[in-house]
Amino acid sequence: MPESTITKKALAESLKILLKNQGFDKITVADIASGCGMNRQSFYYHFLDKYDLVNWVYSTEIISANTTELTFENWGDRMADILSIMKREQVFFQATLRSSAGNTFHQYLFRTTRGLLIDIIRKLVDGHEINYDNLSFIAEFYTFGIVGIVTQWAKNGMHESPEQLAEHLRSLVNDSKQFAVSRYFQEASEPSPTLPE
Repeated sequence: MPESTITKKALAESLKILLKNQGFDKITVADIASGCGMNRQSFYYHFLDKYDLVNWVYSTEIISANTTELTFENWGDRMADILSIMKREQVFFQATLRSSAGNTFHQYLFRTTRGLLIDIIRKLVDGHEINYDNLSFIAEFYTFGIVGIVTQWAKNGMHESPEQLAEHLRSLVNDSKQFAVSRYFQEASEPSPTLPE
């Protein structure tokens, strides 16, 4: 493992420990650095600020590890993995999602989920015309629901198991697919906007 990655992991662990006793907004870069025997200059060599550190944790521990080659078939399992990591690191995720640092996770989950739903419907419209505005609307409608459920689950104590929540979300995605197919598939009787490439 590169030395830079080892240092970043040490800083991330220091932040996680600090979050057990104080809110994210009260923690300083100096606190994080001193928590693992470094100085502020060392911190700034690797990160712009504490928000950049949080984004790195989201990216390395959640996003990169669980969204490679994401498909409809494996989406539920990947979501269960993400939720399990969040549950294991409950203090970190609850503290950061309640602060402005949580915007990155929220935005990424929204983009990924919306893209997945559009891709699912895209594959199902083979040979049919579909109004892209309608497709986009229904995909965003269900995406807001999924992202909202995940963030509220985290903020409210993660009482439901990751597996149970992932199954509920899988059902929601299945329902969105069925609704989109039954409501928005159209034979090409009138010209309608085609899905962008």
